[in-house]
Amino acid sequence: MTQTFAKVKRGASTHLACHLMASLAFGLLASMTSLSSRAAETNSNDSQVGPVRLVAPSQTPARPAGSDPGSEAPRESQREPQRGPQRESLRALDPSERDARRILEMSEFERYVQRAVGEDVEVPRFGMELLSPRVGTPGEGSSQIPGDYVVSVGDELLVNLWGAVEADLRLTVDRNGRITIPRVGPVMVAGLRYGDLNTAIDQRVSQVFKNYRLSTSLGRLRSIRVYVTGFTLKPGAYAVSSLSTIVNALIQAGGPSAAGSLRQIELRRGGKLVSQFDLYDLLLRGDKTADRVLQSEDVVHIGPVGQQVALIGSVNRPGIFELKPSETIDDLLRMGAGFNAVADRSRLAVESLDTRNDARITELTLPQQLRATLKSGDLVRAFNATAALLPQHRQNKRVRIEGEVQRPGEYILPPGSSLTDAVNAAGGLTPGAFVYGAEFNRESVRVTQQTQYERALRDLETEFARVQVSQKALTADEANAQGARVQSSNRLIDRLRAVKPTGRIVLQTAPNAARLPDLMVEDGDRLTVPARPTTVGVFGSVFNGGSFVFRPDASIEDMLRLAGGPTRGADTSSTFVIRANGSVVSAKQQSSGWISMGSGFSTLAALPGDTVFVPEDLTRTSFSQEAKEWTQILYQFGLGAAALKTLKN
Repeated sequence: MTQTFAKVKRGASTHLACHLMASLAFGLLASMTSLSSRAAETNSNDSQVGPVRLVAPSQTPARPAGSDPGSEAPRESQREPQRGPQRESLRALDPSERDARRILEMSEFERYVQRAVGEDVEVPRFGMELLSPRVGTPGEGSSQIPGDYVVSVGDELLVNLWGAVEADLRLTVDRNGRITIPRVGPVMVAGLRYGDLNTAIDQRVSQVFKNYRLSTSLGRLRSIRVYVTGFTLKPGAYAVSSLSTIVNALIQAGGPSAAGSLRQIELRRGGKLVSQFDLYDLLLRGDKTADRVLQSEDVVHIGPVGQQVALIGSVNRPGIFELKPSETIDDLLRMGAGFNAVADRSRLAVESLDTRNDARITELTLPQQLRATLKSGDLVRAFNATAALLPQHRQNKRVRIEGEVQRPGEYILPPGSSLTDAVNAAGGLTPGAFVYGAEFNRESVRVTQQTQYERALRDLETEFARVQVSQKALTADEANAQGARVQSSNRLIDRLRAVKPTGRIVLQTAPNAARLPDLMVEDGDRLTVPARPTTVGVFGSVFNGGSFVFRPDASIEDMLRLAGGPTRGADTSSTFVIRANGSVVSAKQQSSGWISMGSGFSTLAALPGDTVFVPEDLTRTSFSQEAKEWTQILYQFGLGAAALKTLKN
């Protein structure tokens, strides 16, 4: 009391200090008198009417862990231990900084594995995700308090009473191991198990009160100081909750460094080995037996990393794993959660560093070599069974048949099946089927056509660019015309790029054929058998393009006449016909020059479904254009209009 008054006196005037001292003394005396009288009344009469509300004289303020309850400030030796530096969470960094930090924290073996699989696939070190620092309050332990937890100095107890007496108390265990309950007195709780705490407090309270119920729980737990040493990125002292385990301390320290082990972790207490912890037991089997609860001044020591191997490829959990000397290929596959659904389970490839000067890669046959052991630095690869296609003679064929067949649909055919077998599987052809016009598409052919088509477009672009560079505009009109031609060429290229090859294979059948050729089918083939067409199409540089009714005795020239014949700007020497089966017949194959009665192309018989196309002549140059060019040349030579007139005549 004297010390308190002295402090008040130092901070204020003498008159104000005396007034405050008198008020505080009077209030404290009145409170103590009231509590004494109520306790006497309760002891003399247990069956009083209405509950008695207990109010603590003063609520214990929250103090830093290790402080002395009742004192104004913790001693220097009892202050909260300084936490060691923590590894910054990679999730809090931007992507570029996170990637740079991750690369710096990699070991040489991790970088070697990452180069082997490429940048698109990340192969992490198994178990490090669990030990990455979490965002939250450092030192938090489990929210579930075990029954064998031992109460000690600094723990906060929540005591609730109801019935004849009511109270809601937050009491901190003082350095003598006691809590003080108003109107009950001190209760020794230090050293008690959490499971026995409620019974011990109830026995003490029952000596004062009757007809009540009591509930006791732990509030804010004390902090303890532990040390994380060995091969960790940030060794040091850490303040953790008194419920923390080895895993909590590892998370606080950011886990092992690149040279630290996840399987050789020791808990030392008082210079003695208390527990050897293998994190893989927790990660793979959920076994937390060796994950002991920490006590103050414990040391968690991380040993050096053991032999490391990488498991990549078609497994459920690729990663870098730490193996013990007795563990085998079978153990490694279990750590990687086994093969995935598309894996080739009959073999594995092992790339060893110690044979790099010879045959570095060896293949293991499964399951015969599941018990084989591995060496540190080995790279084990599981293969994808679907990445490579089986030989055609061993594959079942999935074929889609549409059009004029009895049962259109998708069918699975045995190896070696032909188009005839596919039609028979669909119930055969209908009477209206036009076999000559059957369209047969194949995926492998489509891929090849697409590659060749893109190459042809690139060549066409190169040719257009070469012509544009070589042309020189003599006047403004020619420059405008040249610019228009460039735009037209670009539009043409864009239109051509929009066209996609279909993978059609031309079936060289006769126009009156009744069956398809015996061509072997492949997986993914598609056959469409159309009905017999009744028209012939004529398009291009003709006066009236369109589709015209087919006549059995009509020729190509007859169909062109129905369209009005070619226009003045048509390139008649390049006229061609696309047959219904996909083949093409051109005038250049039959004759040279325009179609005449004696040429083979003009007398070529028209077939149902033909498409006749007459292209535009894009190379024709008008006389006015030529005149402009010659005028420029002649004027440069000083010959004048007379020479131009002579040339014109």
